Amino acid sequence: MKLPIRSRCIPHGRARISGFSMIEVLIALVVLALGLLGFALLQTLNLRYTQSANHRTQATNLAYDLLDQMRANRLSVAQYATASFAAGSVSGTGCTRPIATVSVAQSVTRWQCQVVEALGNQATATVTYVGGDANVILTWGERVVGPDTRFEVETRL
Repeated sequence: MKLPIRSRCIPHGRARISGFSMIEVLIALVVLALGLLGFALLQTLNLRYTQSANHRTQATNLAYDLLDQMRANRLSVAQYATASFAAGSVSGTGCTRPIATVSVAQSVTRWQCQVVEALGNQATATVTYVGGDANVILTWGERVVGPDTRFEVETRL
């Protein structure tokens, strides 16, 4: 049995054109632009939070460095309380590590310089030693977390 051949009818007048209209293209571009703008904002926030985490890591390392120096030099541990400083009172340039015999004052000066170099000119440090308990507080300014970010560590020597 033979099947009939079906013919396609092409409507008279304009043939149907398939493709994208200009409004569809514009909407797609707007959606793409908003997505890229969101991605750029995400990258900016990621950079800020990475810097904040870096500052916290630096503060942790510096505080424990001073406590380790205090543990290693227990006979002069009370002199390390002079490591406290206010914002803007210490220069963070040209930090050098003394060679040969190093006094407590030289160690404290180097540590202060490293704190300012790592955390910025607005960094402050408060170091106390009372009755065998040592406390180190580092404070610095950040745009992400707020005007004063603080790291505190306390230990018994």
